[in-house]
Amino acid sequence: MSKKKILLLSVSAGAGHQRAAEALRATAIQNPDEPEVLHLDVMDFVTAGFRKVYTDFYIKLVNKAPTLWGYLYHATNEAQADSTMERLRRGIERLNARPLLQAITEFAPDVIICTHFLPAEMLSRQIRKERLHCPVWVQVTDFDLHRMWVHEYMAGYFAASEEVADRMRANGIPAESIHVTGIPIMPAFTQSLDRQACAAEFGLDPALRTFMLMGGGAGLGGLDKVAERLLSLPGNFQLIVLAGKNASALQALQKLATRYPGRLLPQGFTDKVERLMVCSDLVITKPGGLTTSECLAMGLPMIVNSPIPGQEERNADFLLEQGVALKAYDDISLAYRLNSLLQHPEKLADMRDKAAALGRPQAARQVLQTILNTGI
Repeated sequence: MSKKKILLLSVSAGAGHQRAAEALRATAIQNPDEPEVLHLDVMDFVTAGFRKVYTDFYIKLVNKAPTLWGYLYHATNEAQADSTMERLRRGIERLNARPLLQAITEFAPDVIICTHFLPAEMLSRQIRKERLHCPVWVQVTDFDLHRMWVHEYMAGYFAASEEVADRMRANGIPAESIHVTGIPIMPAFTQSLDRQACAAEFGLDPALRTFMLMGGGAGLGGLDKVAERLLSLPGNFQLIVLAGKNASALQALQKLATRYPGRLLPQGFTDKVERLMVCSDLVITKPGGLTTSECLAMGLPMIVNSPIPGQEERNADFLLEQGVALKAYDDISLAYRLNSLLQHPEKLADMRDKAAALGRPQAARQVLQTILNTGI
């Protein structure tokens, strides 16, 4: 009997949608008896102009004009389905559906999972026109539900939390097709790792309180300046700073590390984030759905910095309400909050307990099992 085929469709507008799809793919291939899985980026099947709107324009808007992005996020969420803006948007998307449909036909999947609303919207119309006959599922990748995720003819939806599930029901999605699984994360973040062993890899003291600064420092200024302010706080702690592919930031951090021997660990791009996380007691990060889900799976509380209006703002609100995060607007407020946690370790311990309870490390496995149990 041939293996079942699962097609994952994401969009490269921000990294989270692709990471969620990759998490599902990586989880599926851990077991040779699992279905055959293919992950496609919808942007590989659209025109250059359309790609520019959905990727380049989105990224520029978020980085250069976050307030405008926030306005568009809320405006499109409130727009009526029959409004001129919505009709124009759907018309443009229909023009770009044909190459994607051809790729779907060639792979002949038994089921499709969308980790972005764009392919879900495209395929909803194809199902209605009876041009697509396999079930399509939707994985929402934030702790919020924008109206553009909601489409007819979907086989089911996966929600990050009970609140998101409630919003789905309020938007007309049948309760029986909603599954609260969390957001899929890579298998690396679901392992049971030893802090002492991981700390030894990086020359860290496993017994010392350790904080991690990640996310490029957007909204906080230069990473080295932020690190310097934090290291000037009273108290003995270690600071891990992830500079990613920013070579100049890494160089500045390495220079700063010579002034704080044994206290600052600068890191460039690394595929060992989970091993650094297990050495950490708190993470300072932008509140993207995937990153925050990884932190929660590792039982790590957060200080979320300068969330962009829209989905990050909603993610931050959820984390603050659950008691697993604090919010910083700039490097001054960040230093104040970190110092407060140093002065009140019981508060940090409480946040850690709540983060561990809230985390859903097996989200990807649960999504796959739910779909397979439907008998595809």
